[in-house]
Amino acid sequence: MSSSTASRSASRSVRADAARGAKAPTGAAWWKVLVGGAVGAAVVNLVVLAVAALSGASLVIDDAGTEHPITVGGVVGASVVPLVVGLGAALLLALWKPVFLRIAQYVGGGLALLSVAGPLSSGADGGTVAALTVMHLTLGVAVVAALELHRRNR
Repeated sequence: MSSSTASRSASRSVRADAARGAKAPTGAAWWKVLVGGAVGAAVVNLVVLAVAALSGASLVIDDAGTEHPITVGGVVGASVVPLVVGLGAALLLALWKPVFLRIAQYVGGGLALLSVAGPLSSGADGGTVAALTVMHLTLGVAVVAALELHRRNR
């Protein structure tokens, strides 16, 4: 079969589906949401870490006299693990009741806003506080956006 014949066949199939009233999914599948959200959040947070390091932020948090450096591995882990666990739980609950996708968007965004209190009260330098604040908010945006992409698939 030539490529033009295959193209015409595919075009006819799409038109036939449209004529029958079939609706093509417009959003992303669950695994794309998990992978895309995790990779996207990690990449953005690594860029924020690099900008903070280049701007002279100490990237060290003092916790009761113990210093904890902010590392690449820590940023990746803190970006990927909560997102995958939270999105995974939301997607599983949505199999039972689809309203959990919307609820998870509110909860994920709200938790990201609440978690900003940690960097703000850490006593670190301004650059470190700003970087951590942006990282926390980035994770919240990634959760809300990823769930919205999946929600539109339904």
